[in-house]
Amino acid sequence: MFGIKRICRVLEVARSGYYRWIAGAQARAERQGAEDTLVEEIREIHAEHRGNYGALRVHAELRGFGHTVNRKRVARLMRKHGIIGRHLRKKKRTTIPDLLAPPVPDLVQRDCTAGALNEKWCGDITYVQVGAAWLYLACVIDIRSRRVLGWSMAPHMRAELVIDALQAAVAARGGQAAGVIFHADRGSPYTSAAFAQVCNRYGIRRSRWVRPGPSRNGR
Repeated sequence: MFGIKRICRVLEVARSGYYRWIAGAQARAERQGAEDTLVEEIREIHAEHRGNYGALRVHAELRGFGHTVNRKRVARLMRKHGIIGRHLRKKKRTTIPDLLAPPVPDLVQRDCTAGALNEKWCGDITYVQVGAAWLYLACVIDIRSRRVLGWSMAPHMRAELVIDALQAAVAARGGQAAGVIFHADRGSPYTSAAFAQVCNRYGIRRSRWVRPGPSRNGR
């Protein structure tokens, strides 16, 4: 068995440094144990909040439990162990008003009820994630039945999106849409000349909200 002196000489390590390393082994083990415990608590907080918490909120939660831990250390440990908080995506705008479009009257006046089918329809646009891509979804709903009559999906928010949804709704009602009030927001697809032409062709009366807002869009 080789002696410490010979081993240190072969490895080109000073014996004093070797003995310091041996003396600090216990302290290193204690630090590692404390880190493992901290990582476990970080995992529990992260899981408790369904993976939504990032380093900032995890750190705040730890401080609330009485831990005196540096935020940068929390961030470093989360990166090291692959604990990643979800990032909120910026909400896509689905109502982009066309300020130059001809005025359209509000024929509904906040009355989101209907006495019969095909009296009032409501149109709206939202967006959905399909795989790695985001697509816009346009729907037409009969206010009386709350049934989706027609829908269309596309990677753009041009007039064709809402026209396709409207034509699908007309087809669902056997081509009978004369006199229907179609209510929507001030988004440019609904105020476009192309959409107006399709409405005129079917005898549909266009109506729009005075102010766009998700709580007033038939939801």
